[in-house]
Amino acid sequence: MPLTQEQKKQYKSIGHHLKPVLMVAEQGLTEGVLAELERALNDHELIKVQLRLSEREDRQALIGELCKASGAELVQSIGKMALLYRKNPKPNRNLSNISRYQG
Repeated sequence: MPLTQEQKKQYKSIGHHLKPVLMVAEQGLTEGVLAELERALNDHELIKVQLRLSEREDRQALIGELCKASGAELVQSIGKMALLYRKNPKPNRNLSNISRYQG
């Protein structure tokens, strides 16, 4: 289910304070990157990803691949940072960025 504009606005404000938990470089989507992406989304639901690619088109393509491979939705993309969200049906309240910042 796509995110509403209100949800995106709320998640952007939460994501502003987050540090990147995943960095993707020239090697692209390796097994290790995909495993870490899966773990991070399960634990935190909302994560920030840093893309260490110089070309804008390459970054956009990689963001699309990340979303497709993980089932996550793109909340925001600014420069070399992307904010991804995937709902966890049983979130851990201590780890989920959504639960922690909503109070």
